[in-house]
Amino acid sequence: MKNFAIMLALLLATVSVSAQNTKKQDWAQFYVFQKDNARIAEMIKDTPKGKCPKCEWKLRKIKAVLMGDSITELWWDLDSTFFRDNNFVGRGISGQTTSEMLVRFRTDVLDLNPQYVFIMAGTNDVAENNGKITLENILGNLKSMVELAKAHNIRPILCSVPPAAGFVWRKDLSPAKDIIKLNKMIKEYADSINIPYIDYHSLLTDENGGLPKKYAKDGVHPVLAGYKLMEGLLLDEFKKIDK
Repeated sequence: MKNFAIMLALLLATVSVSAQNTKKQDWAQFYVFQKDNARIAEMIKDTPKGKCPKCEWKLRKIKAVLMGDSITELWWDLDSTFFRDNNFVGRGISGQTTSEMLVRFRTDVLDLNPQYVFIMAGTNDVAENNGKITLENILGNLKSMVELAKAHNIRPILCSVPPAAGFVWRKDLSPAKDIIKLNKMIKEYADSINIPYIDYHSLLTDENGGLPKKYAKDGVHPVLAGYKLMEGLLLDEFKKIDK
């Protein structure tokens, strides 16, 4: 648990001063996965494209990309075996909002040519990391990611924003109700276009709309036990989808 606390502290600090300076020059942080994206590009360069869109997707070498923020980033850090065993690629960056994810969606998702993309995003929008943003505009960014995925014959799966009753970096905010509202909007959208929706929120939430300490010491980022619950739900739902 001590190691987790150290890891989390480092994650919440985002990165070193030099990396922060790099972010100023690269707002969407394309550099974070640049080397690994190049490795995957080399691996998938012979994947067939364009001849049979309805069948070729099953021949793709990457099963799924998990797109997200620090919650996805820490997931990889704590249980990379889950990703490797299921041929999933993690593309979470600490502190990112849906606007930043949308900007890097091409390099970190489309160019990897996965069969699926799991999109879990919105925590940092609600936390106002880049300033105020309406729930409608958050949903708009998610819609754009879904539309980009579908246009490239990648199957999108939307995931709920995990519960949070407060943010350690924004103690002036009470996000629980906004997260619930946003998740309702995300689910309604997913249902309206007949794409899957994975509800981590209902799995993890307490009576106050927060994330219990047994699953997240800081109320936002799951510990391994929380991720194990999420993994079970993801794989159960994915079995129904991946046919």
